[in-house]
Amino acid sequence: MKPLALLLSLPLFNFTASGATRLKDLVNFEGVRDNQLLGYGLVVGLAGTGDRRQSVFPVQSLTNLLERMGVSVQPNSLTVKNTAAVMVTATLPPYAQPGTRIDVTAAALGDAPNLQGGLLVLTSLRGVNGQVYAVAQGAVVTGGFSVGKTGNGQTVNHPTVGRVPNGAIVERAPPSVDPGNHVALQLREADFTTSARIAEAVNKKFGADQATPAHAENAALVRVVVPKLYFNRNTEFMAELENITVEVDRPAKIVVNERTGTIVLGKDVHIRPVAILHGNLTVEIQTSFAVSQPPALSTGTTEVVPQVAVGVKDEKARNIVLKDGATVDELVHALTAIGSTARDIIAILENLRAAGALEAELEVI
Repeated sequence: MKPLALLLSLPLFNFTASGATRLKDLVNFEGVRDNQLLGYGLVVGLAGTGDRRQSVFPVQSLTNLLERMGVSVQPNSLTVKNTAAVMVTATLPPYAQPGTRIDVTAAALGDAPNLQGGLLVLTSLRGVNGQVYAVAQGAVVTGGFSVGKTGNGQTVNHPTVGRVPNGAIVERAPPSVDPGNHVALQLREADFTTSARIAEAVNKKFGADQATPAHAENAALVRVVVPKLYFNRNTEFMAELENITVEVDRPAKIVVNERTGTIVLGKDVHIRPVAILHGNLTVEIQTSFAVSQPPALSTGTTEVVPQVAVGVKDEKARNIVLKDGATVDELVHALTAIGSTARDIIAILENLRAAGALEAELEVI
């Protein structure tokens, strides 16, 4: 039996210093955040792909909807295949004003197999506090489709989930925190060095007469006192803060995905003095069957005789030597030069980490 060969692709990215980064890309302003909205509604106009009789709540919802419109019916007398109950979700952006339109997503709640071509009926979207912040209605656009019947059909993507572009109208402005005389900057990735650099950059721009308006409280929060020049002008001040640039500090890290053979190495990865010796031994065992045929008119019998062949292939060991202070560039070029595959490099990195020669965090996903 031939050995199984597994080939993995190895995209190697050589990251170099890209300069400073704007605060807009590093921090969030406290109180400036999205809000999740949730609602329950009905999608009508389906071509027989609505909820079946196993789902009771769509019929009850349709009955309540008809009663509000002046039509009185009994739930037991309804047999509707063109209606589906859906859960409607949306994200309300900060400072959204009444009249603003946002996208909504509708997902089948019962056993409807397809929402394609349906129409979402007027649905209230509520926040976590129970208040209605938007109302949604419109045609549902699905990213997939389903054709045919059970046993002789085909389904592409997820036709039970669809979107209504600009399908919701904001009716109430979301709650927000007025920054007042203080602005809090929340780092998206906590880091003490980056937090201290942000405070230093803000003090350099807005500090006067040895004043330090910014103070790094911890690795994830920097508080800034609004200068007198920007009192009652918080929008202009926050715009100025967003455009301040800071050199970001990130821990040395290597991410390895063994399933795809992807290896991502940061520019700050350093290697201690180490020698790497890597070889490959392949043992291949093949079995073939030969037929032993006796001569004519003899008393012998025909037999099948197995033929076993053993082959051993030992490649030359390949070695590299990394000196003190070696960088990731040198490591990548050295491993590529000796013809290492993705699996080879993953094994080498794991061994380097075990030997204490890799000055970086190794994360396998």
